[in-house]
Amino acid sequence: MEETVPSVEAYEAAMVLSRVGDALGYQGGRCEYCTSGPQIHTELAGLEAITLEPPERPVSDDTVLHLATAEGLATGLEGEPLLQELACRYVATMGDMEGRKPGPTSMLGDTSQLWPGEPEGYRIPFNPTGAGCGAAMRSLAIGLRYPHAWELPMLIQVSIESGRMTHHHPTGYLGTLAVARFGGSGGWPRALRELSCLRVLPLAWDYVEGAGVAAAAWPFFRDTWHR
Repeated sequence: MEETVPSVEAYEAAMVLSRVGDALGYQGGRCEYCTSGPQIHTELAGLEAITLEPPERPVSDDTVLHLATAEGLATGLEGEPLLQELACRYVATMGDMEGRKPGPTSMLGDTSQLWPGEPEGYRIPFNPTGAGCGAAMRSLAIGLRYPHAWELPMLIQVSIESGRMTHHHPTGYLGTLAVARFGGSGGWPRALRELSCLRVLPLAWDYVEGAGVAAAAWPFFRDTWHR
């Protein structure tokens, strides 16, 4: 089974359309925090008439952090230098969060516990409540950066380490891995994608165990994924 790498146009579309969806769904927080599905559908009816322009349709904190991830990956750095670069960029994004309503987990990790430039300054202490989807929302670019099957170890490392910079709980940083994993396998044959989805968690566990990353509550995500 051969794998193919998406075209440049496909990469551009993935980046642009993910952010279009963010602006469409965020709407300054009105849709994001609305608990009524029918109301959201009503407000978004007639997409051709919607203009995605600030200040009515700003992008959220997720887009700002996703762009920071993509720009960090575009430097060509690898290993710890890349992780330090991502941590530095995440901290810097806190200056562009007015009106974007970043989640409390991201705010806590970015502003008070990341020390880019220091040894392992991209790692934060374990937080049993550090779950949520904020880390996953910024990880599509990781999958686009490592699309080949042979690059899976790098995808696992970067997604887990970047995710736990703010979301230290496994349900947070494994969500990062999941989004990156599916984003990076778009050019793979379907059968290979489906098999690897079941095989990637043991590989992730090997990395987490070897890196000494806190693994409390790991079974919850693992068991849910398998179901």
